[in-house]
Amino acid sequence: MTASAYQEARGASPELPLPRGELSCAVLSALRQETRTLPGTRTTAAADPYGDDLQLALYVLYELHYQGFRGVPDDREWAPDLLRLRRGLESRFLAALRDDVPGAAGARDALAEILVEPPADDGTSVSRHLQREGRLWQVREYAALRSLYHLKEADPHAWVIPRLHGRAKAGMVAVEYDEFGAGRGEDVHARLFADLMDDLGLDHTYGHYLDAAPAQALAPVTVMSLFGLHRALRGALIGHFATVEATSSPASQRLARAMRRTGAGPAAERFYDEHVEADAVHEQVVRHDVVDPLLAAEPHLEPDVVLGVQATVLLEDRLGRLLLPAWRSDRSALRH
Repeated sequence: MTASAYQEARGASPELPLPRGELSCAVLSALRQETRTLPGTRTTAAADPYGDDLQLALYVLYELHYQGFRGVPDDREWAPDLLRLRRGLESRFLAALRDDVPGAAGARDALAEILVEPPADDGTSVSRHLQREGRLWQVREYAALRSLYHLKEADPHAWVIPRLHGRAKAGMVAVEYDEFGAGRGEDVHARLFADLMDDLGLDHTYGHYLDAAPAQALAPVTVMSLFGLHRALRGALIGHFATVEATSSPASQRLARAMRRTGAGPAAERFYDEHVEADAVHEQVVRHDVVDPLLAAEPHLEPDVVLGVQATVLLEDRLGRLLLPAWRSDRSALRH
């Protein structure tokens, strides 16, 4: 697609999604200005932290800080009632993550663990499945779900830049510069993913597949905003970023092969080819020029860096455990 014909994925704000329960219904009603009554702490504390209702409510509230929604006034981004509800939802989600990750490890040990390739039959590696036996409809389904992340790729991580200093800031900006196309709009990674979606016959409009995405696909996106929007969680955001960069290159190599094997198209191949080499370099930069100087300056952040690493792995594994059984039974993993 030529630059003149390309329609920017984020050229317009998306429509509000459909509700999935009491929490998300209340948030959506408030954004439509239909009601001012929002759930209290008892309701949020009882919600499933990984469930569709809480994850959608969080996703929508976070999206007010990115692209917003059609028909929702921009000043709702800082509405005190919505921020109070968001705080309760975040507390529930963050507490569950802290309970469910292994913890205990140091940052170097946590990062070393994710550099070890998992067994081929661990039941969570989506990229291995797509490389070896995935079908084109599964590649398309995976891209639709991942669009919720990749069409805002690198944006959540940019929140941490003002919260870093010195060498850690310089290293972070160096990697983000590449993610944002190194000065070329057509090479912004979110744009490259939109091109991939075009190759696959998908709609690359920002947020188009939100209603189709189950909670397991929302949580890896909401966790980035959870970490990114809180200065107190800057260590966790760096741990998340390091995990993404460390695991991206080998996974992208497998996904590039999957694109070729299934005939996904040249733009689909290019997206993952780009990440094979770039992220191999980024992984070294993040570990040595971001994580190391951050912890040298602020050693008390090490448990949060570990949280970021382990929470990322946890949520990606949950997504894999949803997708793979469905695909191996020849079923869609989408909500509709």
